[in-house]
Amino acid sequence: MALNESAAQARTQKEWESPPSSSTELPADSPDRLAEQDQRLEKGASPEPRKPTANPVSTIPDGGLQAWLHVLAGFMLFFNTWGLLNTFGVFQTYYEAGELFQETSSNIAWIGSIQAFMLLFIGFVVGPIYDRGFLRSLLIIGTVLVVLGFMMLSICKTYWQVLLAQGFCVGLGAGCLFVPSVAILPTYFSRKLGLAVGLAAAGSSMGGIIYPIIFYRLVNQIGFGWSVRVLGFICLATLLIPIAIIRMRVKPPKARALVDWTVFTDWPFVFFTIATLIGFQGLYVMLFYISYYGQATGITSSSLSFYLVPILNAGSVFGRTIPNAISDRIGPLNLIIPGAIISGILTLCLIAVHNVGALVAVTLLYGFFSGVFIALPPVCFIVLTKDKSKVGSRIGMGFGVLGVAVLAGGPGGGSILQDYGPGFQWTGLWVYGGLATMIAGIMYIFLRMWKAGGKLMVKV
Repeated sequence: MALNESAAQARTQKEWESPPSSSTELPADSPDRLAEQDQRLEKGASPEPRKPTANPVSTIPDGGLQAWLHVLAGFMLFFNTWGLLNTFGVFQTYYEAGELFQETSSNIAWIGSIQAFMLLFIGFVVGPIYDRGFLRSLLIIGTVLVVLGFMMLSICKTYWQVLLAQGFCVGLGAGCLFVPSVAILPTYFSRKLGLAVGLAAAGSSMGGIIYPIIFYRLVNQIGFGWSVRVLGFICLATLLIPIAIIRMRVKPPKARALVDWTVFTDWPFVFFTIATLIGFQGLYVMLFYISYYGQATGITSSSLSFYLVPILNAGSVFGRTIPNAISDRIGPLNLIIPGAIISGILTLCLIAVHNVGALVAVTLLYGFFSGVFIALPPVCFIVLTKDKSKVGSRIGMGFGVLGVAVLAGGPGGGSILQDYGPGFQWTGLWVYGGLATMIAGIMYIFLRMWKAGGKLMVKV
């Protein structure tokens, strides 16, 4: 879901210090490069223009047509990465019906879990590739893989075919697109960065609203195959926009390290990562199963059950954008605590929900507060990192760890549905998801006390 839709704020201006160049070019001020230019001058060639080697705040456009076009491009990237992941709840419900294949809830959840894991883990690996200037290659490869995954999904007939197409292929493509979506905007905005990132990140929630509705409206009219192909064509059309627009203004002087070994002795950072890992296990229980719950229990009609996912994502539009702005004033840790705890409480409330109105209300509220929980971990990673030159590496490592939570949350909830009887299966599922999220909130409280020394009115 995205987890990191706010991760663009993790890029400090120090990370962007050299101009775009070919991956095989030598540094402009290296002895070999200067000698090569001297030889060109001796042959009468014009001198090679020197490019700027820094990206100070004063040189960042912070507006203008080109910069705002990059916000549009970022919106489309979020739309087709986290937006697609936010859609999986409707696929879970469709696959549970057994019209395409027969599998347990746990096995079906592995499809969405692997898709999300691939986005987070491959995004972690792709970071240094982006830093070396291969932006366009990442965009093209990511677009091809996402579209190819949907086209292959449209002809799938068995579980393992769907797992490969939707889980691995689409997940790999989204992972290639994730890094550009969070890395490009800090090179075009400084004072307006929060607004720019918020507008771009809204693409993830919009994708989670639009894609499920299109799929549901079409699947009964033109069948599963052509419905999925339509989604693939929409991905292709919208991803051509960033391919046409995005230009790498500057790039770091060197690729960031994959691993920052000092993180293993930074105990507040480690404690926060573990807490978030536990919380995200519970988070994905709700995201994967809320639609299926409405249909399986008969609380909602088959039609309305598919619309629960768009309703949840509509609530998260505000939950994912507003907290970042507020956190600048009161601190991200102060906000993520109620976000996690209230998300857990709302999950537990589903045990007592037995009518449509209550289910829709809980779903909408959960969308908002889970959006708070999803949006703030990257900001917390920044706050907990004293050496800001290591922020990129630490966020990449943090996201890689959180990918494990995705693998555990969805299939773990499916195992509960499979192993427990009809009288306790849904209660067990919501207890599992709610307690995991609340435990994360309680751990955040301990971390806040650790950092603030028990003081209440302090920015943390």
